[in-house]
Amino acid sequence: MKNVTLAQWRMLAAVVDHGGFARAAEAVHKSPSTLNHAVHKLEEQLGIRVLEPVGRQVRLTESGAMLLRRARQLLESAEALEDVAGRLAEGLEAEVVLAVDQIFPPDALAHALDAVSREYPHVRVQLHETVLNGGIEMLYDGRADLVVSGIAAQGFLGEPLVNVTFLAVSHPDHPLQHLGRELDLRDLEQHRQLVVRDSALRQSMDAGWLKAEQRWTLSHLETSLDMLCRGLGFAWMPTTRIRDALRQGTLVPLPLTVGGRREVPIQLIFRDRDRAGPATRATARSLHDAVARCCDEHSTETNGRAT
Repeated sequence: MKNVTLAQWRMLAAVVDHGGFARAAEAVHKSPSTLNHAVHKLEEQLGIRVLEPVGRQVRLTESGAMLLRRARQLLESAEALEDVAGRLAEGLEAEVVLAVDQIFPPDALAHALDAVSREYPHVRVQLHETVLNGGIEMLYDGRADLVVSGIAAQGFLGEPLVNVTFLAVSHPDHPLQHLGRELDLRDLEQHRQLVVRDSALRQSMDAGWLKAEQRWTLSHLETSLDMLCRGLGFAWMPTTRIRDALRQGTLVPLPLTVGGRREVPIQLIFRDRDRAGPATRATARSLHDAVARCCDEHSTETNGRAT
């Protein structure tokens, strides 16, 4: 096969879709003779008959049907490529790098990324699930276009996104749940605390650690959740991650005199708002929209359990 062009495949598809050369010519604004010549040239180059006459119309041969089916995939890919090229020429970035703290509501994150994907299907997204200073470090290093974090970034202005509630929790059979009284710091220091490791490489911190002798340091909130549900320690966990466990009774709040509930304000921070491309801006907008949609649905339920 030599020099068969996408234009020839497009003209063959038009003839098939419109049932003949005359109707196809009207649809694609070319003369019937131009279409006829293109299809016959295609057959000559392929060495295969792709159309056969049926009365005044034409239809695909068996070989033509198979070839056109594959050609349509090429045509769709070519159209997608042209669309991407056009968007890049207009300033559309090829990739958005997003650093999101693990405490951010996962359902809101999923909704936001789905919305961005539908609006910009050809833009890649790199998602980094960070802890504490991890996202801020990526921001300082210029490795993230957008950062969602509960930590302030010096030299950057963030915009409020959502408040995340933390609860001190354990399995209902944990010894701390059976002391028969309210708990204080001395009680907690006698038991294993589960802490999630800061994902920053240079500026890591031990936020929330009570200096208890027994501590397990983990890398992901989901691991901490699994350990909690197994009764292997206690921890402060975001309600965004433990909603189902609280509902099912596999985790319960610790009866602390103070400090059992914490509020962490989450901010959205641009690396450079003025230079942000349309997909980056759409991602920021979708995160706000998703928070408004998803978090409002659960706020009343979560507050009702925690009080």
